[in-house]
Amino acid sequence: MRSRRKEGPEKLTGVAKYIDDFRFQDVLHAVTVRATVPRGRIKQIHFDPSFDWTGVVVATADDIPGENTVLLIERDQPVLARDEVRHVEEPLLVLGHPDRAMAYDASKHVRIDYDPLEPVLDPERSSTVFKSFEIQKGDLEAGFAEADAIVEEEYRVPHQEQAYIETNGIAAWEESDGTLVVLGSMQCPYYVHKALLPIFPRDPGKIRVIQAATGGGFGGKEEYPNIIAAHAALLALKAKRPVKLVYDRHEDMRATTKRHPARIRHRTGVRRDGTLVAQDIDVLMDGGAYITLSPVVLSRGILHASGPYECPNVRIRGRVVATNTPPNGAFRGFGAPQTLFAAELHMEKIAKTLGIDSVALRRKNLFRLGSTTATGQVLRESVGARQTLDRALEKSQYSRRKKAAARWNRVRKNPTWRGVGLATVFHGAGFTGSGEIFLKSRAGVRLTPAGDIVVDAASTEIGQGTTSILAQIVAEALDVPYEWIRVETPDTNQVPNSGPTVASRTCMIVGGLLERSADKIKERLAADGVRWPLTRAALRGKNLSITEEFEKPGEIEWDEETYRGDAYGAYGYATLVAEVEVDKLTYEVTIRDVVTAQDVGRAINPLLVEGQILGGTVQGIGYALLENVVFENGAMANAQFTNYVIPTTLDTPPIRVEIVEEPYSRGPFGAKGVGELPMDVPAPAIVAAIHDATGLFLTALPALPEQIEEAFHDRAPRQR
Repeated sequence: MRSRRKEGPEKLTGVAKYIDDFRFQDVLHAVTVRATVPRGRIKQIHFDPSFDWTGVVVATADDIPGENTVLLIERDQPVLARDEVRHVEEPLLVLGHPDRAMAYDASKHVRIDYDPLEPVLDPERSSTVFKSFEIQKGDLEAGFAEADAIVEEEYRVPHQEQAYIETNGIAAWEESDGTLVVLGSMQCPYYVHKALLPIFPRDPGKIRVIQAATGGGFGGKEEYPNIIAAHAALLALKAKRPVKLVYDRHEDMRATTKRHPARIRHRTGVRRDGTLVAQDIDVLMDGGAYITLSPVVLSRGILHASGPYECPNVRIRGRVVATNTPPNGAFRGFGAPQTLFAAELHMEKIAKTLGIDSVALRRKNLFRLGSTTATGQVLRESVGARQTLDRALEKSQYSRRKKAAARWNRVRKNPTWRGVGLATVFHGAGFTGSGEIFLKSRAGVRLTPAGDIVVDAASTEIGQGTTSILAQIVAEALDVPYEWIRVETPDTNQVPNSGPTVASRTCMIVGGLLERSADKIKERLAADGVRWPLTRAALRGKNLSITEEFEKPGEIEWDEETYRGDAYGAYGYATLVAEVEVDKLTYEVTIRDVVTAQDVGRAINPLLVEGQILGGTVQGIGYALLENVVFENGAMANAQFTNYVIPTTLDTPPIRVEIVEEPYSRGPFGAKGVGELPMDVPAPAIVAAIHDATGLFLTALPALPEQIEEAFHDRAPRQR
């Protein structure tokens, strides 16, 4: 069903209110004063005596009433640094003034003296391991012993900036009854609520977190709003007036989390016919200065590191370490784009080593029903890997285009080289292993006496269509018009905790809870004698609410200690074919065409699914070819969109989307997740296409013209 987006008209007409659209009486505009060194001890904070500090309110770590910690997985990150600085841009104090310009001016008159310490900026040199994992399957050495060839390579992937349209921003104030209210741009209101409790000890009901209209997140607003909310609330309590803290683009890019850079090594044993017999993979991720979500990013990274292929003998080791750079965090794909880039490029290398076609190599090893993953999970249903491969090959006319590119390349006077590349990936939907059991998410459906049907969930609309999808699921389950459904604003005082809006879980997990709730509502109504087709009049006077809690499916088993078992309830699959053209003079890469086929289970709203796939594909193109975070002495040096380049419409090729529907029995109407899957597949396909065009095997992202030129000079390309 291609229903109109619930929130669309308000956004289109400018009625939707983002955090900076809210006006508060007597508000203070806050600015964060940050560290300027990557590592050091704070000696003294100076406030310029020549500056007029009238009207300026300052909050430091000494003003925190509870714990000076940003609670997430661990408690290692301070709200405001008191003694030691671990990265450039670490928050030291927050100040506010009624005039935003004056607040910024005041921040320039604060000087920090440090005792500098030697920073660790290279993850290979770090001795602080935040988290490590190891996956074991079969007998690795026996696998290598029966291999006809062993193929080894090292791959590197960089930071990536989320580049959401709206920067981070939060407002905070205290109500007359002592309730601390936080309103802002965020993905996970209950994460913020949980983080604020130890900082501002009070009854949980006296902390209220509300999501404002949010202009994109991509993971960048998963955990970072915790710290912004703490800063705004701290200053609001000290000033006893509302505070608004909105980052400008430069601050947002320099200070907030990014995709974890990683180094991934593959050593693969393979038979002459292409059968995989041993995979030994080592993953190193740079977590930055504090843990944040690094353990779970690494976890998802290693769980996808072997690619969507069956191999009897596997070892995957991963560790994420500390460096004196701003902490890295959640970003669409959550570790999988990093390791899947390496996995898919390595399939190209294996094919080249064996002298066989890379499509045939994939087809021989690709997951099918009954396959066993690296963790020992048997894939019992909804395995659409081969369907996506077949569909993408057919719709792209892969073989014909490969031959045409080869003919083009044989003409030496042509100004470009052309090539066609392909990648196939998988992506687990929902939280890993026992994560959903730990969360115990709750969501419900409510009938009001006025006859309204209301969805109660904390899942947030951040541009991906959550509001519309959840409404569609309830409408379909109740067999009523979509327009009858209203979705409650994510407000911790109004809705149950349906868990964070992350991990491609909203449709599959939260949607499943709502489907169950709606089914029970329907049963109750039927028991009361209500008949279908339902009318609004039949609902008036009803006062009924059903809330469902996540329950572990009986067939899912996961061992957190050994990392064995069912890592995810279901996986999405995707194949992408890219055709590129590389300029012989400038080495600039132009993408001529993209075809992608993606298995998302039942597509609840095909238009929104297509939108997610298009958006993720474009973000993946940026990751592959354009986005290059430059660090100097531990800080992002190109924190503007003038020199941190993201794809525009001019960089976006024609993208043809094929939706493959292999339903998942536990998802609402068979749906799986789609949010992250599209991000995983473009980069390896594009780099494979560059290989096809030029003969260069690039092992690091982004594939900038400079890197291609350097590779040409260093690696003696084939003659043309």
